[in-house]
Amino acid sequence: MAPGKTKTARYTEIERKFAVTENTVSPSFEGLSAVAEVVRSGTQRLDAVYFDTPDRDLAAHRITLRRRTGGSDAGWHLKLPAGTDTRTEVRAPLGTATDAVPEELRDVVLAIVRDRPLSPVARISTQRSVEVLHRSDGTALAEFCDDRVTASATDPDGDEVSWREWELELLPADVPGDLMDRLANRLADAGATPAAHGSKLARVLGTDTAPEPAPPADPVHRAIAEQIEALLVWDRAVRADGDDAVHQMRVTTRKIRSLLQGSKGSFGLDDDGWVLDELRALAAVLGVARDAEVLAERYERALDELPAELVRGPVRERLVEGANRRYTAGWRRSLLAMRSSRYFRLLDALDELLAAAPPGGADGASPSAGIDTAYKRVRKAAKSAAAVAAEESTAAEKDEALHRIRKGAKRLRYTAAATGADKVSDRAKDIQSLLGDHQDSVVSKTHLVTQADAAHAAGEDTFTYGLLYQLEDELAQQSRAQLQHALKKLDKAVRKAR
Repeated sequence: MAPGKTKTARYTEIERKFAVTENTVSPSFEGLSAVAEVVRSGTQRLDAVYFDTPDRDLAAHRITLRRRTGGSDAGWHLKLPAGTDTRTEVRAPLGTATDAVPEELRDVVLAIVRDRPLSPVARISTQRSVEVLHRSDGTALAEFCDDRVTASATDPDGDEVSWREWELELLPADVPGDLMDRLANRLADAGATPAAHGSKLARVLGTDTAPEPAPPADPVHRAIAEQIEALLVWDRAVRADGDDAVHQMRVTTRKIRSLLQGSKGSFGLDDDGWVLDELRALAAVLGVARDAEVLAERYERALDELPAELVRGPVRERLVEGANRRYTAGWRRSLLAMRSSRYFRLLDALDELLAAAPPGGADGASPSAGIDTAYKRVRKAAKSAAAVAAEESTAAEKDEALHRIRKGAKRLRYTAAATGADKVSDRAKDIQSLLGDHQDSVVSKTHLVTQADAAHAAGEDTFTYGLLYQLEDELAQQSRAQLQHALKKLDKAVRKAR
């Protein structure tokens, strides 16, 4: 671990909260087949300070960040929504600073807080009584907490409030799938009701009672809003180097750009608009890691399928391990970009575009009009590609012409999906996938030539590089051969959608 870095750990928390009165009697868990023993512990005092931006950006995304003392898990806790009853908790040690959020935790939510300060927004003290439920082999199944809470917001008008609540948390174990519901029924029998707030902090700040903003009425605007929210989620996954995260963040970035391009009139954007340029640049940065990831997977699969006697020399080291190293370098480069003020300003601009967008779509364009506009681009690119193929053009010119069809199909796919034209979206996706395979083969062939030259200069056997090149060329030919049929199916789908 680098100097100055804080060690963090991640946990999955499956929990429900319940409202009770001061006179509610604790529940009984007797008679449950899964529970063999209930172990009661003494009362704990937990003191926590919660942090957020001045505009409560974390709370708006149902995220909590606190520094808590007392109990067995004292430290910094960052809790992120991960589904119904489920949150991902990232923990860091207490350290000595009481008001400086560890950089490792701040980085997890950097796309949300950006360069805004994080400062205390509430103080919460809890007197907690705990019962741990065990199965017959001694494994801990769940934890029942009886909390008496005293809390206040840190703003000048923050009055102190007190209440009692119960928490029910499943512990990391192979628990029965219906255990949470069965335990919750026992709490209901004792008089508990589901809590109206998602967290103690939400109750103090009143964020659970704030009305949810109405989604945009226009389907394309609504799709853009959903993709911007998805971008923030994939941002966190990329920072954690999650599986397929770079790919998904890149796809999401491209979706946003394609949808904005199709609705420039509504958002006041020009073809050379700054936001569109920045989205293109972000996708390009992510593409360095993604392209390397694709090549690594592609070559590993191809080499595994070849007979061992046809894999000659250190070809796996050059192709697979080399691509993996380029992925790591590209991922680190992506992180640098995602920690820059330039990236924060892009996210700010996307927020502003959504806030300024009219609820019903200013251009008044119908869904079919948007599809027609996007489809015209595909047809134009297809005609251009046919003309290039008929001329004495270079292979690179032909490949670029096909790539333009793919880009047009991608925009059509996203527009059609946003407006409910699922069949058009599916047909456009077929073309995008078909020409995506073609483009991957083109990139791979170029890379294989470069690596074969390096292997030859090092005195290595280059037979396998030639064999892989031939396989890639055959894949590209197959893609080109299927294109016209796919275009006809797309045309039919568009005509039916009108």
